Amino acid sequence: EVRLIESGGASVQAGGSLHLSCVASGLTSAMGWFRQVLGKEREPLAAVQIGGRPNYADPVKRRVFVSTNNAGNMLNLQINRLEPRDTAMYYCAARSAPINWEDLLRGELYTSWGQGTQVTVSS
Repeated sequence: EVRLIESGGASVQAGGSLHLSCVASGLTSAMGWFRQVLGKEREPLAAVQIGGRPNYADPVKRRVFVSTNNAGNMLNLQINRLEPRDTAMYYCAARSAPINWEDLLRGELYTSWGQGTQVTVSS
C-alpha cells in the first residue's frame, strides 16, 4: 500500500472552481477521486490508469477534469461550476495493480485511501 495525502479542500461560493491534489508516497498503477457525504454512499468522480485516459462519472463529467504526472504518484482534480450539492469529503484512492478502464470507478477495487479533504460550497 501507498500513503496518500490530499490537499486543496476549501469553502467556496457556488459557481467557483476548486483544484484538489493527491500525492502518493510511492508509484501507483491507477488513482481516483471519490467523495462522500456523511450518511450517504461514497460516490466516484474520476479515475485514471497512469498513462491511460480518464474515466469520469456521468453526473460530474461535464464539470471535472483529472490529470496525473509522469511519475505516476500524483492525481489532480479540477472541479468547475461548483454547486452546494458538491459539498462533501473528497478522497483520493490508489492501487498498484493494473485495472480495466471500465472498472476504474469501482471504489472497492482500490487498496489505498487518503484521509480526505473537505469541500464546502455555499450558495
